[in-house]
Amino acid sequence: MGERNFSLGFVNSMIILCFCVLLGRLYYLQVVSQPELGKISSKNSIRRIPIEAARGLMVDRNNYPVVDNQPLYSIQVLPAEFNFKHLPILSELTQIPAEELKKTIKEGRAYSKFVPVKIKRDIDFAVLSALEENLWKLPGVDFAIESKRKYIDTVHGSHMFGYTRVISKKMLEKLSKDGYARDDIIGYSGLEKTYEDILRGKKGERFVLVNSLGKVTGKYENGQNDEEATKGNNLHLTIDARMQSLAEQQLALTGKSGAIVAIDPQNGEILTLCSYPDYDPNLMSGYTNKKAWRKISGSEGRPLFNRATQTRYPPGSTYKLILALAALEEKLITPRTSFTCTGFFHYGNRSFMCHGGNGHGKVDLMEAIEQSCNVYFYTLIYKVGLKLWAHYGSLFGFGSLTGIDLPDEQTAPLPTKTYFDKRYGAKGWTQGYLVSLSIGQGEMGASPLQMALYTAAIANKGTLHTPHLVKGYTERQTGKFVPLTFESKPLPISERTFDIVRKGMLKVVETGTARRAQIPGISVAGKTGTAQNPHGEDHAWFICFAPYENPRIAIAVLVENAGYGGTVAAPIAREMMAYYFQQPTMLISDSQQSLPQLAGLND
Repeated sequence: MGERNFSLGFVNSMIILCFCVLLGRLYYLQVVSQPELGKISSKNSIRRIPIEAARGLMVDRNNYPVVDNQPLYSIQVLPAEFNFKHLPILSELTQIPAEELKKTIKEGRAYSKFVPVKIKRDIDFAVLSALEENLWKLPGVDFAIESKRKYIDTVHGSHMFGYTRVISKKMLEKLSKDGYARDDIIGYSGLEKTYEDILRGKKGERFVLVNSLGKVTGKYENGQNDEEATKGNNLHLTIDARMQSLAEQQLALTGKSGAIVAIDPQNGEILTLCSYPDYDPNLMSGYTNKKAWRKISGSEGRPLFNRATQTRYPPGSTYKLILALAALEEKLITPRTSFTCTGFFHYGNRSFMCHGGNGHGKVDLMEAIEQSCNVYFYTLIYKVGLKLWAHYGSLFGFGSLTGIDLPDEQTAPLPTKTYFDKRYGAKGWTQGYLVSLSIGQGEMGASPLQMALYTAAIANKGTLHTPHLVKGYTERQTGKFVPLTFESKPLPISERTFDIVRKGMLKVVETGTARRAQIPGISVAGKTGTAQNPHGEDHAWFICFAPYENPRIAIAVLVENAGYGGTVAAPIAREMMAYYFQQPTMLISDSQQSLPQLAGLND
């Protein structure tokens, strides 16, 4: 009997103990852990919806917006809520093959099943309407309002502005810590890439309540936890949109490939930078269809290639000024030093012609620059030598990148003894190579940007400014303008030396090979160049600055396969300078939709 009472008492005690444990656990869950568990529970009924941030605008030096935004509608799928049995309906509405949709959604699920996957961007109104009518059949499917770039009609600027694209998997792996997520838009080229951190905005988010079927039932806590997206900062460019438009028109009229760069010699601000052929940047905004991309990327004219910053063409006679500067500064010649041009220069068993064998007679330095006498500079380089010639070229930045605020700039190596020894072997080349170098041919190569920078340094008598396309930016939240600073470097060349060469350039336009660059009332100094091309017609170069007394603009023009620089390139520079000096600067109100046409400037 005692044992039975003990067993019954033990069972009762265990039952009471179990109830105590359960009550204690219930108290812990409902009272002690309620805040933490409440948050976890709320996640099951609250959906976080990211809000994309619009990128900052780009405005020209007159505050006219050249790169703006416009709405873009995208279809997105939340993998956690989407059932693949609905693929046929979604495929029919979006006109995307079911297998392609399935692959995209699965890839998104692998990344995160709670992050929306963009399955189609830049949809038209018809697709949007059809989708809205059928959303009740498609749990987890929704549309998002984003933005895409909008450009003014009269300016392409495609090689400057660049374009944006969906972030790649490789880039996302590197940038995920910077707040990027799958399907985000990022700058891929041009200023969009260089100033990505300034242009990109800050994402927002909103929270909505959803039921067990994933349907939105309302706002969470009346939107108190929502956060608006913050638009990116606006970039203030140095370019003049009207001059950019004019330059693009002028190059297009030649029917040739080429590039134009115009710089303010006083500070390195780029007034114009264009490369032709170019492409319509609107085709790269939003969703770029495969057909349009293939047409651009596969074009024979290579419109994606930036001829202003990536070419390596011989600069021709425009580079003779380096040799003149070196000889004068090293006191190897004076302005009166003369050589006789018979039309030919003989070195070893070879003869090199000067302008088809027509001699200039006895000429001094000024006349040699004015008439672009090859024989004078053939002779001069053997007084200067390769070492000094290369040294002075390097002072002006040749052989190095300019540091422009554009990605993917390229440069050609500057020929030196080390360069020739490495390429041909110590005994594989001779001093005869200097003949071609003296007139900017042979191994010498440069881009129009480098030539414009070199011209600007001659114009301002010895300061090499870092060329740049952006003055600064306006902070979106404060409205404060933040200027950007760029390096400037004085050159160890005397003002007297620059004065002599500049006077020679003045004579080139007044009475020499570039008389087509003359502008009434404006003193223009310049130098023509014709670069030999073994694959076809010669390339035409022209560099210039104006006004001679107080330079405000320096220009380099390259037109491929166009022959003489004075015939084709110089008139283009004249048109640009005529606009710059004769057209009044006008601030354009934001209400205007496009720039006026510039065709009248060609008359």
